[in-house]
Amino acid sequence: MPTDQTNLKKANKQRLSIRRSMRENEAAARQRGSDAGDSILPQVYRARLFKLFSQIEHEFEGLYAENLQLQDKVETLTEKLEVLQSGKVPVVEGADGIDGSARSSVKSRASSQLSSLILKPKYKPTTGKNVFSFKGASTSGCQLMRHFRGHRDGVWEVSVSRGETPLLGTACADRTARLWCIETGACVLEYVGHLGSVNSIRFHPTESLVLTSSGDSTAHVWKSAVTLPQPTQASDVNKSCPSSGDDIDGSDKEEPDGVENENIVYVKSPQAQLEGHSGAIISADWLAGGKQLVTASWDRTANLYDVDTGAIVHTLTGHDQELTHCCASPSQKLVVTSSADTTFRLWDFRDPSIHSVNVFQGHTDAVTSAAFASGDKVVSGSDDRSAKVWDLKNMRTPIAMIRSDSGINRLSVSATNNVIAIPHDNRHIRLYDLNGVRLARMPRNNRQGHHRMVCCTAWNDEAASCNLFSCGFDRQVFGWKVGILAS
Repeated sequence: MPTDQTNLKKANKQRLSIRRSMRENEAAARQRGSDAGDSILPQVYRARLFKLFSQIEHEFEGLYAENLQLQDKVETLTEKLEVLQSGKVPVVEGADGIDGSARSSVKSRASSQLSSLILKPKYKPTTGKNVFSFKGASTSGCQLMRHFRGHRDGVWEVSVSRGETPLLGTACADRTARLWCIETGACVLEYVGHLGSVNSIRFHPTESLVLTSSGDSTAHVWKSAVTLPQPTQASDVNKSCPSSGDDIDGSDKEEPDGVENENIVYVKSPQAQLEGHSGAIISADWLAGGKQLVTASWDRTANLYDVDTGAIVHTLTGHDQELTHCCASPSQKLVVTSSADTTFRLWDFRDPSIHSVNVFQGHTDAVTSAAFASGDKVVSGSDDRSAKVWDLKNMRTPIAMIRSDSGINRLSVSATNNVIAIPHDNRHIRLYDLNGVRLARMPRNNRQGHHRMVCCTAWNDEAASCNLFSCGFDRQVFGWKVGILAS
């Protein structure tokens, strides 16, 4: 009976969290995009629609809460099954151990339970290497090191600067972008120049400049010269990360900021404001060399700008639906744009007189991101619950494919270790290599990890303490140490 009451209490908390999440999603969508204008529907029809959608929302809340409980149960069972398969004897309450026959019995029951919960993939395998597994990857070697607190809404993107003392940048739906000291977790700069949600943030490859894009249909370039605070005991992970398992819905509460720097720099105006889009700019990035930049918009186009003049050099058209992301190669003048039209495109600007475009098809739902990897490879992620690795010399079929149990958001690839960090809608972060082999997943439980969808990941291969960062719609930004990269 106490167990049932506990489960009921947890389900009620999840439903309350879902309601708030949906309200925040609606508000964030309004912030990220341009205003749609007043509705022309009569009030009686609007009231009727609102009532019907409220009923649908109520039914969906219950289904979603049950789904979350099932996902947690699958993770628990798969971890137990891994222990049994490894040959380790589990500790049984009230007994010193179990013999071989008992172990086989337990293993058989765990396998049958797992089989009853796992659904068969609805996607048929295509050509190329296909990896599909709910098998729980180990979290050993992955540790939460830092918690960056301060944003007041969902955080869409994280980015890391280059150099000896890298900074962490975050773009948030609260209309601000922040720069953080990685070693202390303190905010050192807050940019407040945008009028809409800040949807992306990228650092200039060589100069102290930052590029942000926004739902106000503009992209801003601003200076990032800051003074970093000295590390103190207050920046210890035990004080900057959650320590209690009671607050599973802590993201719904107003949390105090973490380690704050008394000398935060507030920047109110950009060094350059780039215009030309008729819809929200969802992403922007610097081209190799930093002399040009690219923006991706919900108006179905991408623009290539000259940084010095602010003029549009090229307008990139061809996508049939709104763009979702853009990424530039760090070493060549190549750009990939992804779209809700289920494709992503490779744009080649290495020849200044012309630019060529190649279309990559293979996903069945919106492509949420695409990122460059070493060896002329690109990794794409999609809402169809798959990530694919492509060779730029062969665009017809992917060379590896990863199937997942949840939609994929803005993934990232480690430049030195070629490890893909995939953020999911179901709050998990999983790591794979370029062959599609699952390496690990970030710990996620009541005490640590994201409690809502993970929006983005970013690598920092040079850091000693944190080498992977993540942000989510729960307003949280985390710094992780991935120990498997050292092996």
